[in-house]
Parts: sequence; C-alpha cells; structure tokens
Amino acid sequence: MERKTLRKILHTLVDLLSHTEVIGLDNVPVEGACLIASNHLSRLDVSINYSIIERDDVTGLAADKYRNYPFFSWLVNLGGGIWLNRESADLHAFRAALDHLANGGALGIAPEGTRSRTGALIRAKNGVAYLADKARVPIIPMAICGSEAAMNELFHLRRPHIRIRIGPAFTLPPVDRRNRLMDLQKNTEEIMCRIAVMLPEQYHGAYANHPRLQELRLQVANSD
Repeated sequence: MERKTLRKILHTLVDLLSHTEVIGLDNVPVEGACLIASNHLSRLDVSINYSIIERDDVTGLAADKYRNYPFFSWLVNLGGGIWLNRESADLHAFRAALDHLANGGALGIAPEGTRSRTGALIRAKNGVAYLADKARVPIIPMAICGSEAAMNELFHLRRPHIRIRIGPAFTLPPVDRRNRLMDLQKNTEEIMCRIAVMLPEQYHGAYANHPRLQELRLQVANSD
C-alpha cells in the first residue's frame, strides 16, 4: 500500500467516525520543507493529522514504545514515520528528520513530546526548536481540540466533534551559541503560544499566563 492510499483510507475513516472540522488547511504549503507543530491529546491525533494534510510526503515522529502496538507500528512504518527514543538524545531520529526536511518533505511533530493527561497544554521540550534551528524551515502551528474525548465518545457509539485550526507559517530567529539554552527555550515558547492562541482558553494549560500568548491574542482581536 502506498502512502497516498493510506492517507485516503484514514481520511475516509475520520470522516465516517467523527465530526472533524479543519480550519486553515490552506496554510500548509503544497510543497517544500516545513515542520507541522501540533499539541497532543490522544493516540488518534497522529492518524487524524496525517489524514488531513494533503501531501504525500508528510510524515512524523513516533515514540519507540508504540512499536509494541501491532496496528500502530504497521501504520507508522507504512506512513514512513520516524521512530524516536524519548528517553535519550536520539541522534538517528534527528538525522532522519533532518534528511526528510532536506529533501523537501513535511514533518509533523508534537513539541510536548507526549500526550497531555490533563486535556490542556503541558510544558514542551526544546527538541522542535532545536530541529527548526538546524533545518531552517518554516513552522506551521496546528491546534487540535476534542480528540481527548474521542475514544470515550466512540465507545458510546457517538461521533466525537474534533476541531483543528492550522495557523500561518512562521520562522524562528537563529539560536545564538552564547545563549543557546535561553534562545531554544524562547523559541519553544513561541511555538507553543502560536498553538495556544488557536485553542479555547481551557486548553491553554501551562501557557495560560504567558506574556507572548497575551500579545498574540491581542493581535488576533485587533485583526478581527
């Protein structure tokens, strides 16, 4: 099975089993390297996000632990996913991600590094900011809400309502080696606030009181 076929099958299943609303899909370029940074609420997020991005070269990073789940492992491998060991600095995964971007591909990634157990944003790690700095590619912020309750809704034979917003591409300033950790942290917070501003307030979590989020919210309000 080809990636294109897999994406069509997943898209059909998502449409059949859920009410998924996607806003801003035209912000994803039809070609060219980019990082698609999304919050992470459910194991279903990967399949949903993969199904809506209309590019055959889109792939993403997946935690090594899911190799033990036969269906999920099959799905990741078929979709050209990159396995990531979250317990260490996985240089192999990092190089594979850079190679994919260097070849003009789109790469989906969750800055938080794991699913949020609270249903709101948790503190992100600096890995996405580090990858973006090395690859020098634009970042597409994606905000998903509703998927955290999807499995429970499906279990009760109800179609969950999932909403996805995709924001415009942005780039981050280069990291200064003299202030590496500080710059990476600042860039990480920029990514997360760009995601947060597209989410309802109850999802803001760890970034609820971040000054940059307040700036972005004012920008949105003034543009309406």
